[in-house]
Amino acid sequence: MRDDKAWSPYLAGALSGLVSVLSVWIAGQYFGASTTFVRMAGMIESVFAPERVAQLDYFVRVAPRVDWQWMFVVGILVGSFIAAKTSGTFKKQWVPDMWQEKFGLSPVKRGIMAFFGGAIAMFGARMADG
Repeated sequence: MRDDKAWSPYLAGALSGLVSVLSVWIAGQYFGASTTFVRMAGMIESVFAPERVAQLDYFVRVAPRVDWQWMFVVGILVGSFIAAKTSGTFKKQWVPDMWQEKFGLSPVKRGIMAFFGGAIAMFGARMADG
């Protein structure tokens, strides 16, 4: 059942598209998030083995650092929280209703499905160069 306060997915999609076009037009930057996750892994690894990160060719080209894409991902998190709170749809739960209906309460089954779904999404994103 749709809540009357929920944001229209059509309006949200149109605004996201507009922001994406303006980002390219004004700043010459495309939206993307996949490189951010790799950079974050590099930042975490730098805490434990900075010499290893310094030796990896990938991190020589793509330095593990906070940049506009990293802030974009943080903005997605903060923006979705604000959207949920302002629409009155925010609720704390470990397993979203849809996941529970599809995969039950078994953390193993859900974990396997989430892993493979994430792996496929990241593979596609990296193949498309972000």
